Amino acid sequence: MSSRLTERELIEKIRGRLPQNQAEIIKAVGDDCAVVHGFGQELWLYTVDTLVEKVHFDRGWHPPYLLGRKAAAVNLSDIAAMGGIPQHALLSIAAPLSMEESWFDAFMDGFLTRLSEYGVALLGGDTVKSISGIVLTVTLTGKVHADHILFRSGARAGDLIWLSGIPGEAAGGLALCRAGKGDDQQWAKLVASHLDPSPEVQLGMELAQSGLVSAMMDTSDGVATDLAHLCKESGVGADIMESDLPGSALLAEAACLTRCSPLDWALKGGEDYLLLFTSAPHHRQALEQLVGRCKREIFCIGRIRAGKGVSLINKEQRRDISYQGYDHFSE
Repeated sequence: MSSRLTERELIEKIRGRLPQNQAEIIKAVGDDCAVVHGFGQELWLYTVDTLVEKVHFDRGWHPPYLLGRKAAAVNLSDIAAMGGIPQHALLSIAAPLSMEESWFDAFMDGFLTRLSEYGVALLGGDTVKSISGIVLTVTLTGKVHADHILFRSGARAGDLIWLSGIPGEAAGGLALCRAGKGDDQQWAKLVASHLDPSPEVQLGMELAQSGLVSAMMDTSDGVATDLAHLCKESGVGADIMESDLPGSALLAEAACLTRCSPLDWALKGGEDYLLLFTSAPHHRQALEQLVGRCKREIFCIGRIRAGKGVSLINKEQRRDISYQGYDHFSE
């Protein structure tokens, strides 16, 4: 009997079958976007994401307008992770016959509104019938100057590890929706993090153009998994200091209510779409000043080291947390 593949193993199998040594391809599998040569010093970015009903969203609590915004945001976040400017979109919809016209109209309103915020044009796509739930696939293109692009592969031992926000808020919002608390205004911030995430496009461009960042990606599967991906591509390991992980009183209250662990949300939750990036220690002051001018806050959560794997350090204890975030093919 053949063994069941994990998501990482499936991706590596695909990666092993890709054509090699094609001059126009700079990066295929292994980053937030595929990268190919454009005109002059311009590079072109390509990314695709799929949202499946009952896997990524539940129509019982996810309003169609906000789902449209989220479907665009998850792709915009990939472009942001490379320091790019989003350009054009394609949308494929597999829908059951039961999908109502009013639901579809509200979804498209949200989708197009989110795209318009970043000057992205929808060019077309595909529509097919689904025999189960709704499936949404978005392809997005972008561009970036060759001198500014950021990959996952640039981290070096000694670099500091940064997050552009508080991890775990989307996971907290999801738990609250599942608990029937999605309409309670007390939890509006966390619920919005799940239903209507904001891609870090402008901050991604600012970081890329600053020359202060060595590697970057977004957080879609949880810090434990996403940082492990970055480390693998860079050939390094990482230490996260538990005491340096940012949190909030609201997140702690939500975890208590839903009987969940805020630490698990922070490390394993996913769908925060924050920027996870590294920078040399001597760039710390300049980096914090840059982010301050953008009226944003970043959090240093650890350090890149030689070796491999991601470790969580709590006082004198160290434990491996590599790839302990979301996996589509886990039980």
